[in-house]
Amino acid sequence: MTRKPRILGVLATALTIAAVQPAAAQLTTVRVRVTNLAPANGTALTPVWIGIHDGSFRTFTPGMASSSALERLAEDGDTPPISTLFNNGGFSTQATLGSAPILSGQSAEFTFLLDPTNPLNRYLNYASMVLPSNDAFIGNADPLAFALVGGDGRFRSFSFNVLGSSVWDTGTEVNDELASNTAFFGQSMPNTGTTENGVVTRHPGFIRGGRILSAAQFANADFTGEGYQVARFEIAVVPEPSTYLLMGTGLLGLWVGAVRRKRARRAQLG
Repeated sequence: MTRKPRILGVLATALTIAAVQPAAAQLTTVRVRVTNLAPANGTALTPVWIGIHDGSFRTFTPGMASSSALERLAEDGDTPPISTLFNNGGFSTQATLGSAPILSGQSAEFTFLLDPTNPLNRYLNYASMVLPSNDAFIGNADPLAFALVGGDGRFRSFSFNVLGSSVWDTGTEVNDELASNTAFFGQSMPNTGTTENGVVTRHPGFIRGGRILSAAQFANADFTGEGYQVARFEIAVVPEPSTYLLMGTGLLGLWVGAVRRKRARRAQLG
């Protein structure tokens, strides 16, 4: 086989591969990043749970009792229970951002590959424990609050901030701020606080003059202050060129170059 037919054959193969890969071409890279916006010596966050769904998954309902899965997240920063709850609801696209407490100025992120035509990839839920606390957390009660897909049917980029006024209390543990009961503040094992048997409400804030705000490490952790910012979430569509298109373009350029070189040699001989 001569060089020209060989190159044409490879080019045809590459273009054929590209033609039979429509599913891969539909996938969109979507990055979710969370940044702790609290001031130095302010609140921290546990690794953040992210769940992507069709708009029907409720992480919690204000005024109602918390699920045991959310209780474990809000009291101990434990995400596997809520991950299991999410899976049992028929959803599977989820992630935990970070592997350690996210301190002031720090970020954590995860990149998803999503199909915009899949109805299960429409909305985003998040949840994270606020540290230090007995059972304070951030999360969206409305499962339709954060739409990932715009009116044009494509994933969209957007961001939002979480203010201190949006911090929740699961109502599952008394806010006594005792070192032995407060995560990140001396608690030696999970689920050690005093049971409250309450419902999910807005968190009233840490005790004035209490153990948390009196500690130098958390002197700026009063999230009830005006304009206090807890976190920023950034959802970004990451543009990526088609691998197969680039492959085909590169081989086409290779073929064109070979033809030109062959013509040049003929011209020199003639």
